[in-house]
Amino acid sequence: MRGRDPEEEHRAATPLELLFDLTFVVAVAQASVQLHHALAEGHPGAGVATYAAVFFAIWWAWMNFTWFASAYDTDDVPYRLLTLLQMAGVLVLAAGVPAVFRDGDFTVVVIGYVIMRLALVTQWLRSAAEHPQGRGAALRYAAGITVVQAGWIARLWAPDAWAWGTFVVLAAAELAVPAWAECGRRTNWHPGHIAERYGLFTIIVLGEVILGSLAAVQTAVTDHGLSTPVLLLAVGGLLLVFALWWICFTGGDARLPTLRTALTWGYGHYLVFAALAAIGSGMEAALDAVEHHGHVSTRGAGLAIAVPVVIVLGVLGLLHRITATGAMGHVLMVLPGVLVVSALGFGAPALGIGGAVLGMGLAVSATLAANLFAVRHHGADVR
Repeated sequence: MRGRDPEEEHRAATPLELLFDLTFVVAVAQASVQLHHALAEGHPGAGVATYAAVFFAIWWAWMNFTWFASAYDTDDVPYRLLTLLQMAGVLVLAAGVPAVFRDGDFTVVVIGYVIMRLALVTQWLRSAAEHPQGRGAALRYAAGITVVQAGWIARLWAPDAWAWGTFVVLAAAELAVPAWAECGRRTNWHPGHIAERYGLFTIIVLGEVILGSLAAVQTAVTDHGLSTPVLLLAVGGLLLVFALWWICFTGGDARLPTLRTALTWGYGHYLVFAALAAIGSGMEAALDAVEHHGHVSTRGAGLAIAVPVVIVLGVLGLLHRITATGAMGHVLMVLPGVLVVSALGFGAPALGIGGAVLGMGLAVSATLAANLFAVRHHGADVR
């Protein structure tokens, strides 16, 4: 384990990485389903907060594995077995997600999370032993991760009143570890490989949106037949997903010349991934509103879709501008799309939830088209 070449040509995701990602499909699906239930039961505030916490655990474990693998993937027997242990950890975490939403009980989630993180600590210790040039960073990673895991375990016995405060502190500590560990010699992660891995996770999340939406549409059609609102929701939702996919995959690989840029780009995708997955929950809540199930209002359902779409547009606009890639770095062309989508969310009672979602799909498509036109005809001058 001496470090991969960051200039390696034709570096691509391995079959093991793809299998690893499939375990995260389960965890993302659990989080999305539970968020939908919280919205349907009329608890959007608590549901969103819990969803954000659970998704942080999912995303952070995935992200740390991905960046480590980009630098040190040996694909030998010890590496594969430790990856298997991390896969087991994410499945344990996924099994504990319902208890977090139902009772605020993080016990099983923490157990699964700590399994994944300590498996990665073992990988870092191996790299420290076998790659002298990167030993300092590897040992800092191992030490930092271990200390924070002790904090997560201790948090299980903290008073309920400290629950969210301790979560924020420990999450901030997790985010600080890479910045501290990489302060000297940067690990040999591969920019092109990292960009591909993030793209693959985006596909996974969008796939969850499509799957959840399809299941909800199918249930609605089976129960009451195909109505105009359901048809508009299905068409608008598909258009929305396709337009967001197009936005995510415009431009080439992200340019990450400095540690600060790399961390901003990597961390910023937490909001992108979490918001994309939440769109699926919003689509299911919208179908609940059409079928008069649960306690979600038409405006609430519209905002359950509009808010995550706005987050995706805003964050990708910022990240595309920072990395000088992609089409969404034109602030004056992203802002109208954000405003229109927000207005459609608030105006869902007047337009009907189906019309509002179709309008969101058209608004995001128009935002994409305007930005692509600007890139083609004006280039960086409009940024």
